[in-house]
Amino acid sequence: MPGSARPGVALTAAATALAMAAFASNSLLCRLALGPGAIDAATFTAVRLVSGAAVLLAVSLATGRARRRGAGSWRSGAMLFVYAFCFSLAYRKLTVATGALILFCSVQSTMLLVAVARGERPRPRQWLGLGVALGGFVYLVSPGLAAPSPLGSGLMTASGAAWGAYTLRGRGGTDPVAATTDNFVRSVPIVLVAAAVMAGGAHAAARGLVLAVLSGALTSGLGYVIWYQALRGLTATRAAGVQLTVPLIAAAGGVAFMSEAVSLRLAVATVAILGGVALVLRGGTAPRKRPAWPPGGPGCRAADEESGSRLGLPAGARNPRAPTPRIVYPDRRAGRSGASRPGHTPGGCRMDHEERTGDTPDEPPVGTPAPDT
Repeated sequence: MPGSARPGVALTAAATALAMAAFASNSLLCRLALGPGAIDAATFTAVRLVSGAAVLLAVSLATGRARRRGAGSWRSGAMLFVYAFCFSLAYRKLTVATGALILFCSVQSTMLLVAVARGERPRPRQWLGLGVALGGFVYLVSPGLAAPSPLGSGLMTASGAAWGAYTLRGRGGTDPVAATTDNFVRSVPIVLVAAAVMAGGAHAAARGLVLAVLSGALTSGLGYVIWYQALRGLTATRAAGVQLTVPLIAAAGGVAFMSEAVSLRLAVATVAILGGVALVLRGGTAPRKRPAWPPGGPGCRAADEESGSRLGLPAGARNPRAPTPRIVYPDRRAGRSGASRPGHTPGGCRMDHEERTGDTPDEPPVGTPAPDT
C-alpha cells in the first residue's frame, strides 16, 4: 500500500508462492467446473466476477479503505469481462496445461507488441525470445492428432490479449487494490447482461457453483490482494520472472487432479514458450538515443550563462549554482514541438541523473506485467 514499509524476505516469498498458486488454480478450478459440464460458461463467469467483487469490497471495508469510484474505468471493467468470459469458454475445450500456456503466451506477446507500437525498442535478445515463444505457440496449436481445439485456442488467445490490455491500462496506478476492486465492480453489470442473454443454455450444479465462487473469491479476489502484497518486496524483473511458474503449476494440477496426460507436443511447446518469454523479460530495454551533454554542445543548451570553467571547475562539470533546466521534447502524438520536463534540455539531453553518474535510471523490462496480472 502507498507509503507502507517493504515486507521482509520471508513474507514476500510466502505471498509470492501463494499468489502464483492462486493464479494457476484459476485454470484448474475452471476446467474442473466446465470440463464435466457442472456449470455453463456464462454462469461460471458471472459467479466468479460477482464473488470476486464482493471479496475485494469486503477487504476494502475491513482495511478501512472505502471504494474509490474513479480508481478503475468502464473500459478496464469491460476488458476484465472479456478476459474472464473467453477464459471460461475456452476451458470447455482445452486441458488445464494447454489453456494456461496459451494464455501466458498471449498475455506476454500482447504486452511486448503494444510496447513496440508505443515506441519502446526491444533488444535483439528480446526479439529472439519473442520469435522462440511464438514458434512454440504455433507448434502447439498446429494441426495434428495431439493439437488442441482451434476454437478453444482462439478463445484463450483472445482472453490473454484482453488481460494484457487490461494490465497495460493499470500501469502507473498508485493504488492497485482500489483499481482492481473498482474494475471488478464495473464488470458485474456487464457479465450479468451477458448471462441474461445466454440464459437459455444456463445450468449449474452445486459443484459448479462452489468452484465458481472459489475461483472468484479466493484465487481471483484474494489472490490479487496477496500478489500486491508480494509486489512490494519484488523488483519488476523478479515479479515478471516468477510468473513463468504459473503454467507449470497449472500443468501439475491438471495431472494431479484431473489425470491429464502431458504430450510430447505440449512439453516441447512449454519449453519454447517459457524459454522465449524468459529471454524477453531478461532482455531489458534499449535506451533511447540521446546526445551527450557537454555544456553548450550540439542539440543542448548550457545550464546557465556562466560556464563551469570560469568557476575553476573540471572540464565538463556543471555549475552547481545553476538551476535545473526545463526541457522541450518533441510530442509525436500531439504533433507539437513538445512539452517542458525537468532535467532535460531541448534536443533530447538528459541532465540530472546521467550528468552526475553517466548512467540512465533503471527501467522495467519490456513486457513486464503490471500488478494486475
